[in-house]
Amino acid sequence: MTEGRIFSCLWRFVVPIVLGNVLQQLYNTVDSVIVGNYVGANALAAVGASTFLINLLISFSQGAAIGAGVIIAQFLGARERFKVFKSVHTAYAMAFLLGIVLSIFGVLFCRTILIWMNTPAEILDESELYLKIYFAGLFFSIAYNMSAGILNAAGNSKRALLYLAVASVVNVALDVLLICVLDFGVEGAALATTVSQVVSFVLAFSFLIRTNGFYKVRPLYIKIYRDFAWKILKIGVPAGVQNMVIGFANVLVQVSVNSFGPIAVAGFGAYLKIDGFNIMPILGLSLAASTFVGQNAGAYKLDRVKKGCLVSVAMVCIYTVLTGAVMLLFSRELILLFTNDREVVEYGRKAIFYFAPFYFAVGILNVLCGSVRGLGRATAPMVVMLLSLCVFRVIWLHWVLPIYNKIDTVLVMYPISWFIGCTLILGYIALLRKRQRFCLFKAS
Repeated sequence: MTEGRIFSCLWRFVVPIVLGNVLQQLYNTVDSVIVGNYVGANALAAVGASTFLINLLISFSQGAAIGAGVIIAQFLGARERFKVFKSVHTAYAMAFLLGIVLSIFGVLFCRTILIWMNTPAEILDESELYLKIYFAGLFFSIAYNMSAGILNAAGNSKRALLYLAVASVVNVALDVLLICVLDFGVEGAALATTVSQVVSFVLAFSFLIRTNGFYKVRPLYIKIYRDFAWKILKIGVPAGVQNMVIGFANVLVQVSVNSFGPIAVAGFGAYLKIDGFNIMPILGLSLAASTFVGQNAGAYKLDRVKKGCLVSVAMVCIYTVLTGAVMLLFSRELILLFTNDREVVEYGRKAIFYFAPFYFAVGILNVLCGSVRGLGRATAPMVVMLLSLCVFRVIWLHWVLPIYNKIDTVLVMYPISWFIGCTLILGYIALLRKRQRFCLFKAS
């Protein structure tokens, strides 16, 4: 990514990432579509109530993958083979350790957390069953995410797409078998997702063992190399803490939604599955910006860093405007994929009307934060995200929601927080340019 036309480099890199993220969201959504249509609204709510908790507990692992990806991309850009080798093996060791810890934690404490989240009693047992099975296989999800982070850092995003495609087919096939044929219900949805995660990890890990690239994995050398662990953690910890705290704020949002009853939970949960098809590609574009900036910063091509950032912002704006328009036009049809319950459909549509017109703001926020993070500057994006997507939301839920106690108050909070985040990150960049510390950005 250090040579050639910037748009072409980003396009070739980001398309597999976006398609991969869509596929990943697809096999999570298929669970909800089949559960909602073949099991019922309460089962759909049980799956939906788990979404934010799952995201919270894997958020730190995603931060570690971001940290590893940035470091590996910078060393690849500088063509320092030995440093790439140590970074890759340290990243895997950290992912394996984290996967074991979070899997055990999730299985042991999921019911306690669901009760704390004010999960309606009607769906508590099914939510717990879904989560226990999911967390039993969480190790493989975390290990795959690290594998994909390594592949993406090397510019080999097509491989990650291929393995997700295979996993998606496996998930859909198992959903149909376990839910529609064998009548396993929520348990079948969780089993299908877990098995598909195992498949995607095995395929990615096998390729990394076979490849002859700088990023080849030798299982016997997987261990934590202290200096490289520190480099990864320096970027990964702020990103992970950011994700976890934002995830915690979203858990509080789910608690607020839960207070409006199972119908609201089902409608909001159905919307979140659709929302993932938009948000996941945005995160893919953010990752593309991080990788592009990281490789070019490693090669000290600062002009390409600046142009790559601007092109990434343009791409995410075009994408979010188009997808937002589609979601608004087909809001009813999209929610009807999950359920025929009229009240659930109306709750889901209401969420679309509050979110879809403003997706461009969350796109700009994520791409700019990804670009800054790609240079190894992880603290500023963390602070911006925490202030806008966490602190503001907690204050809003604590002070505003009790006064205007309806779900619209919860939903309108999201676009407001996105615009606050955009203002903060643009202000940070403007401040640095004013001080002439870098030409839009400066490699650290």
